[in-house]
Amino acid sequence: MLRRNLMHGAAALGAASALPRFAIAQPANARVMRFIPQSDIGVLDPHFTTAYVTRNHGLLVWDTLYGVDSQFRPQPQMVEGHTVEEDGKRWTLKLRPGLKWHDGTPVLARDCVASIKRWQKRDAIGQELMARTDELLATDDRTIVFRLNKAFPLLPDALGKIGSAMPFMMPERVANTDAFTQITDYTGSGPFRFNNTESVRGSRFIYERFADYVPRPSGEVSWLAGPKVVNFDRVEWRVTPDGATAAAALQAGEVDWWENPPNDLLPPMRRNRDITLDRDTLGLLGFGRFNHLHAPFNNPKLRQAVLGAISQADFMTAAWGEERGAWADKVGFFPPNTPFATDAGVGAMTGNIEKAKRDVAASGYKGEPVVLLGATDFPIINALCLVAADVFKRIGLNVDYVASDWGTVVQRRGNREAADKGGWSIFFTYWSAFDCINPAVNQTVRGNGAAGWFGWATSPALEAQRTAWFDAPALPVQQAAARRQQEIAFEEVPTLPLGQGFGSGAYRKSITGVLNPTVPMFWNVRRT
Repeated sequence: MLRRNLMHGAAALGAASALPRFAIAQPANARVMRFIPQSDIGVLDPHFTTAYVTRNHGLLVWDTLYGVDSQFRPQPQMVEGHTVEEDGKRWTLKLRPGLKWHDGTPVLARDCVASIKRWQKRDAIGQELMARTDELLATDDRTIVFRLNKAFPLLPDALGKIGSAMPFMMPERVANTDAFTQITDYTGSGPFRFNNTESVRGSRFIYERFADYVPRPSGEVSWLAGPKVVNFDRVEWRVTPDGATAAAALQAGEVDWWENPPNDLLPPMRRNRDITLDRDTLGLLGFGRFNHLHAPFNNPKLRQAVLGAISQADFMTAAWGEERGAWADKVGFFPPNTPFATDAGVGAMTGNIEKAKRDVAASGYKGEPVVLLGATDFPIINALCLVAADVFKRIGLNVDYVASDWGTVVQRRGNREAADKGGWSIFFTYWSAFDCINPAVNQTVRGNGAAGWFGWATSPALEAQRTAWFDAPALPVQQAAARRQQEIAFEEVPTLPLGQGFGSGAYRKSITGVLNPTVPMFWNVRRT
């Protein structure tokens, strides 16, 4: 059984002082924030991918019409407010005055209309809003109007969501880029300007304070809501080769903030009086995502056979360690202790390798290569990949393990060609709990084919239950629809659910005002 030996263990930290540290000079300017992101940024377009590292990059550069607070309530952000008329079928949104793009031009309603339309084509709840919208237009420079064919009370929630892909606003010329083509112009209106000239893929990403940014004049600062007041002139993201190097740099004060240290490297940092560890209470849900377009996983019987071989405890122990409370197993497609969590279908994951081996043989599997995309620079994802590769081989699959960095995985998973033409068979990732919390946003149980998440599962049955959830008149009916959707997901297996893990953010004691330990927001943060 593969467990913690799959990862660099805590012993690696003991030798950290002997490792070469960052080539980072201590900045003379104390208003420079030095940050270690979860991985390299493979894609810089936050509409194009669901990768959290891209979403986090987007939080600095672009802004949103609404911003969700820590209670998941959408609050006005770029808009000063809205009115709702005609029994919920007409929404009128008014932009705040004085908003500017990084090139100095004013933010206009038509920019936002173009941005919403682009985002909608790539996002789960955005697609639902699009289906219920008869007309979306800018009636003047500051007014956005939605004319709906069906009431949609979740409109502010959709336009203020914190999960990927976020509905960031872009200039019209940028937002007119096809939704399935990456942008190359990174002009935003957010609190920081992306310095593409100084940034180097695989090494560093540079952000400079946007002097003309206009924070909201009032409201409580809470996650994406309230005034976004910036206290640093520059934010430098430093991509690191491994966790031990990152841990050494943080302990030495060479960097200020590490987004997601692996759990096996936390004990020495807990003992360091100069470091704050802040645990995420929402957690991350791990998943393996099948490619439904090509063999071998276009075969539902094979997907079911693989599901039967899954022991979530093995995956979670490898990724998160053996510390009590670091992870949970027997988890379905919705996060535990939330309104739509259910145990329906979970019993299909027995971890019975011998039975799964027989089921693979009976499925009609012909020995086609299973191209598994490994992410070596992302420890908690790397652990899932390595455990899966071992399990797949043991049940008789022909595994072609392709090891690369997470940025490369993010780019390759968008390839719809067959595996022998640069495509893939399965990749592994995590979704935050707020991205799985209900059928509206949960991409892992969608069945909308070519318009859906990478893997492109098609399932009229899953989509019917999602629609039933939206149309449900009360919570119990919504819960029944979500339960049935999970039952169908365990029958059709669009995605492998692998359990829930709880990570921590780590930063120097001199850094205060961090709003969320695992979603890096660089406003309200200061150095004391």
